[in-house]
Amino acid sequence: MKISNIPGGVTAARGFKAASCAAGIKYAGRTDMAMLFSDAPCAVAGTFTTNVVKAAPVLWDRKIVKEIGTAQAVVVNAGIANAATGETGMAMCAQTADCTARALGIPADSVLLGSTGVIGPNLPIDRICAGVTRMAASLSDTLEAGDDASRAIMTTDTVNKQCAVAFELPAANGEGAVEVRLGGMSKGSGMIHPNMCTMLGYVTTDCAIDRALLQRALSEVVPDTFNMISVDGDTSTNDTLLVLANGLAGNAPIAVAGEAYECFKAALTAVCRDLAVKMAGDGEGATHLIEMTVTGADTKENARKLAHSVIGSSLVKAMVFGKDANCGRVLCALGYAGVAFDPAVIELYLLGEKQTLCFYRDGCVQAFDEDAALQILSEKKVAFTCDMKMGDQAATAWGCDLTYDYVKINGDYRT
Repeated sequence: MKISNIPGGVTAARGFKAASCAAGIKYAGRTDMAMLFSDAPCAVAGTFTTNVVKAAPVLWDRKIVKEIGTAQAVVVNAGIANAATGETGMAMCAQTADCTARALGIPADSVLLGSTGVIGPNLPIDRICAGVTRMAASLSDTLEAGDDASRAIMTTDTVNKQCAVAFELPAANGEGAVEVRLGGMSKGSGMIHPNMCTMLGYVTTDCAIDRALLQRALSEVVPDTFNMISVDGDTSTNDTLLVLANGLAGNAPIAVAGEAYECFKAALTAVCRDLAVKMAGDGEGATHLIEMTVTGADTKENARKLAHSVIGSSLVKAMVFGKDANCGRVLCALGYAGVAFDPAVIELYLLGEKQTLCFYRDGCVQAFDEDAALQILSEKKVAFTCDMKMGDQAATAWGCDLTYDYVKINGDYRT
C-alpha cells in the first residue's frame, strides 16, 4: 500500500470543517480557540492522560468515547487548562457543550472538548460561548481553516503541528478503489512525557471503520509514536488524543482486522509519528531533536525502555545542547534503563546526515574524530543508534536538548 503525504491537516479529509477565533481566554492579540466539525456523525476513539489528576475536559471526553462512541464536533481553548477546577470545571464543560450544540444543531453529548494552559483558574465561560458562536458561523473546509485551527491551540509551541496523508481502500460499491484521507493536528512543547501521548492531538479521517477497530488501531499505534517522545519527564493533566472517522470516503467499511485494517493503521501510524516527532523537536527552549534507535533487543518492550531512557536523560539532553561528544552519558542511560544486557558486545553510533561515528564497541569507548562529532552535533537532528546484540526487536524514541530557555520559560509560566 502506498501512503502519500498531502497538504493540510484536520480539514484534509472529506466532510471536516474548522474555525478559530481570538476569544481572549488568556492571550491578547492571537487566536486561542479552535473548532472542528464533521458534516456527518463520526465514530470516535481516544487515549487520555494516565496522570491521577485529570482535567475536566479529559473526564468529559473519556465518558463520551467510552459510553457513546460517536461525536460530531470538537471545541478547544488555549491559555487555561480547566484542570483542578472541581465541579465548577465539569459544569463549564457542560455549558460549553450546550452552547456548541445550539450553535451547530447537534446533541450536546456529541461535542468533545479540549483545554490547555495554566492549571487552576476557571474558564471565562462567557468568552468561551461567545467564541463558540463566532466559530460556528465561520466553519470552513479549506486547508487554511485547518492551519489556523492548529495555530489557535498552541501555548508555548513555537510552530504549529499538522500533517495529512492519503491512501486507497476498496470501494463500498465493489468497483475499484477510493482515496481515503487522514489528517491531524497537535500541540505540545512542555509537560511532555509518555504514558498516554502527552499533548492535545486531533486526527480526522473520512474512512468508514468500525468504532471498536478504530479504538484498537489507535491503541496499537500510540506505544510506538506518542509514547516514544519526551521533553521534560512531566505527564500533563490534560493529555488527550482523539480520532474521528465520518465514513464519507465511500470505502467498504472496515469491520474486521484484515488487510484494509492494516492499511488504515499504517496511515494512522504515519500521521501520529509525524506529529510526535514535530512535538519532540519543538520542546520548550529546544535547539535540537534527539533520536535514539535501539536494534537487536530481545523484546519490543526492552527496546522501547532502552531508547526512551536515553532521550529522557537530562545529562544526554545537556550533552547535545553543549555539542559535547560525551558518549558515556548515552551508555549510562542505557545501563539504568532496567534492561539486562552485556556491555561487552553492544555497539553505539552517532549518525549524521553525511557521516557515522562509532562511539563504543567491544566494551570500550572508541577513538573518533572530535571535529566530525562536533559537526554532527551541530545538526538540527542528533541521532544515536545502539545494537544490543540480543535479538531482532527494535524501537525509536525522540526527545530534545535541555537549554537555558527551558528554565526561563517554565520559571514564570503562570505569571
